[in-house]
This record gives sequence, C-alpha cells and structure tokens, in this order.
Amino acid sequence: MTDNPHVSVILPVKNGARFIGEAIESVLSQDYRPIDLTVVDAASTDGTRRIVESFADDGVRLLDQDGTGIAAAWNQGIDQTTGPLLAFVSSDDRWMPGKLARQVGVLTAHPDIAYAIGHFRYFLQPDCEVPATFNRGLLGVDLVGRIMETLVARREVFDVVGRFDTSFRTAEDVDWYARAKDRGVPMTIVDDVILEKRIHDANISTAGAQNMPHLMEALRRSIQRRRGGST
Repeated sequence: MTDNPHVSVILPVKNGARFIGEAIESVLSQDYRPIDLTVVDAASTDGTRRIVESFADDGVRLLDQDGTGIAAAWNQGIDQTTGPLLAFVSSDDRWMPGKLARQVGVLTAHPDIAYAIGHFRYFLQPDCEVPATFNRGLLGVDLVGRIMETLVARREVFDVVGRFDTSFRTAEDVDWYARAKDRGVPMTIVDDVILEKRIHDANISTAGAQNMPHLMEALRRSIQRRRGGST
C-alpha cells in the first residue's frame, strides 16, 4: 500500500509503430507507482495498435481518438483518466529513469505548486539525417522543456487554465503554457534531464515554417490577455 498520488499518463499517437514500444517501456519502467497509461490512437494503420495491445497485461489502455489533432487527443485523455496528477508522453520520445518520482516528489513537498516541468535533451535517431528545419546545435544540449512531455500537473490546473485549444494544429502546448503563465499559475522547474526527445525524419515539431503561424497566434493571444483582453 502506498500513499503516493496516482499519476495518469496520456500518450497520443497516429502511425507510431516505429518507436511507440520504446516510449511505453520508458513509462512502465519508472520507479514510481501508482501509474496508469492511456494511449489515444488516431486510427493508426501501421501496426501501432498491435504493439499497444501487447502491453495490455501491464495495464496499458488503448482508446480510439474522438476528433482530430493532438490537442483533441490530449483532451480526451484527460477526460478518460482519473489520477489526481497528469503526465504526457509522445510516441517517439522516451522518459528518463526517475522522471515521475522526481517531479511528483516536488509537487508533494510543495502543495502550492500546480505543475512541474524539467530539462530535456534532443537526440538524433541513428538511421536519420538532421532535418533541414532543425538547429543541429541543439543536439545533446540540456534545455528547459515547456513542452508536454516534461509536464506533470495537478488535474485541477486544467480547470484553471482550460483544456488544449483544438483550433491549433501545432503549438497547442505553447498556447497552454502561455495561458498558464498569464494566469499566474505557480510552477517549478526541476534541474534534472527528465526526457530524451527524438529527432527523426518524420518529426512534426521540427517543421518550423509550418509551425510559425500557430506560434505567432499563441503569442498574439497572450499579448491580448495581458492587455486585458479575454482570449
């Protein structure tokens, strides 16, 4: 029996068979319990579902995604889980050992803190070239991660900040973190590298030109909020 708060982990995926097994194993190998892992699948056709189902005996749950886009998948995962703490992982990334224990420990010790993030490190998939849109100088550098894969948050934060905006096709996390900051939600950054983020030939997040309009919209809305607007 443990008094540790339960962590619900959400993993959205579409055709992620190439790396999802490694992502799932990085969650299940955490030295923290209790946890549950829910995979929200957007009609994958590449064997993703078979891989996820192979972890059923480990308690991994597979849901069919309602709606489209990663923001909708995150929101569905929040709706369909019950843990008082929420964490997120991508199908092509991997958590570092001790991630959950470190972050949950901070939140448990500081009840006033609403969420914790940490550092992450990009690594290049060995069989891939560096994408033209990615800054090679970021490889292997420890970075502060205001991204979903580093986040552990109290569930009630999503009542204060709101859910992910499904009008964003990318930069949904940028918009969410901006809203949290603009509302003065208390947070902390742990010093550890808690995530390895994979760079490969199909990364959506490295497509800079495609992401720019969404990043600019998130910034515009943040400026408007700070000026007293309602966005």
